[in-house]
Amino acid sequence: MQVTQTSSQGLKQEFKVVLPAADLAAKLGAQLAEVQAKAQIKGFRPGKAPIGHLKKLYGKSIMGDVLQEAVNEANRKIVEDNGLRIAVEPKLEFPGGQEEVERALEAEGDFAFTVTFETLPKFEIGSFDDISLERPVAEVSDEDINAALKNLADRVQEFDAREEGAKAESGDKLTIDFTGKLDGVAFEGGTGGDVDLVLGSNAFIPGFEEQLVGAGVGEARIVKVTFPEDYSAAHLAGKDAEFDVTVKAVSAPKALEIGEDLAKKYGFENFDAMKEAVKGNLEADFHKISRDKLKRALLDALDNRYSFELPETLVEQEFNNIWGQHEAESQRAGQPIAEEGKTEEETRAEFRKIAERRVRLGLVLAEIGQGAGVKVEDKDLTEALVERARMFPGQEKQVWDFYRNNEQALAQLRAPIYEERVVDHISQLIKITDKTVTKDELFKEDEEA
Repeated sequence: MQVTQTSSQGLKQEFKVVLPAADLAAKLGAQLAEVQAKAQIKGFRPGKAPIGHLKKLYGKSIMGDVLQEAVNEANRKIVEDNGLRIAVEPKLEFPGGQEEVERALEAEGDFAFTVTFETLPKFEIGSFDDISLERPVAEVSDEDINAALKNLADRVQEFDAREEGAKAESGDKLTIDFTGKLDGVAFEGGTGGDVDLVLGSNAFIPGFEEQLVGAGVGEARIVKVTFPEDYSAAHLAGKDAEFDVTVKAVSAPKALEIGEDLAKKYGFENFDAMKEAVKGNLEADFHKISRDKLKRALLDALDNRYSFELPETLVEQEFNNIWGQHEAESQRAGQPIAEEGKTEEETRAEFRKIAERRVRLGLVLAEIGQGAGVKVEDKDLTEALVERARMFPGQEKQVWDFYRNNEQALAQLRAPIYEERVVDHISQLIKITDKTVTKDELFKEDEEA
């Protein structure tokens, strides 16, 4: 085997490999000898079929395996001899074309190919002594707990039919039929029958529910509304519409004490136990938001800290994933691909920056994690898999089997766990100061998130 490096440009290393015909013929001969010892060919005694005959029968097939193994061996040797850290699968090219490949399959000519390796960049991690971040934290208040209890009460709210002739009030539940129209023509998705609607719940388009206050059973009303400019269905966004609504039933909410009765409905021993559970859930939610914001700040700091050449293939793969999701979401919503106020080219450039950031941070976190010996334990992966399976009720076994039998899918499940472990590791090495904020400040979305 003859190996010659033909190019070295940035992260791309190209080599020319020549596998002499004599070496290939020797490998083919050895393989055919093994086949001869086991072959039972009609017309020949076991193990006595001529090598020439076996070559005619199996030569090309065996030689294909020989060439594949020779290519794999050459690639492994190049990687080991040159200390390469590979970013993606190497790219092979055969300058001699199909004719040369066919001659090699017959062991009648040398087999030459070029292989291009895209390598991982080299960069120094350094220390994190100079990173100082604020972690926003908020206390769960009695008001937060009471609001959560009210929400839980609303979920199990029961209603009794109002007396005959009664008019609907805010808070009542109406059962309605409706047909939505644009310029007098019914539009797709705008029709419903026997739909329950609690007045004041803001479940429908702004302005819809208010126009049904005072309606009685059997009454028909025309409700006029304007769809929001940012409505998910682009063909309705900002449009004026009319709904023909018929009220079929009016029910009033039954009184439900936010206390022991509510606790029993949710299976708690008493109301104090329910309040503690609600408080614990809220604290967990607050903690998650605090952690997410700290992680975002940490990733921003790391992104600003490191600058190095990125493997083009990894960036392209990440960009294609992001852009594909964006195209699918735009199509579902009936919206243009270009973001508001931007051309498609500008939108693509913005998404490419996101792809570059993800690749850069992925490489940085991988390097840090490898240096620190961060690992994902089997129990962590099992817990994540169980959680994923629970998201598909009735299909848990199929989901479980899919991940267990699909290494790539399992790797996708492992990746975010590994990232969290590395973030935890870095968080122990930097200076973190807790900053008390209000609940609204904690839950406020970052403009660039």
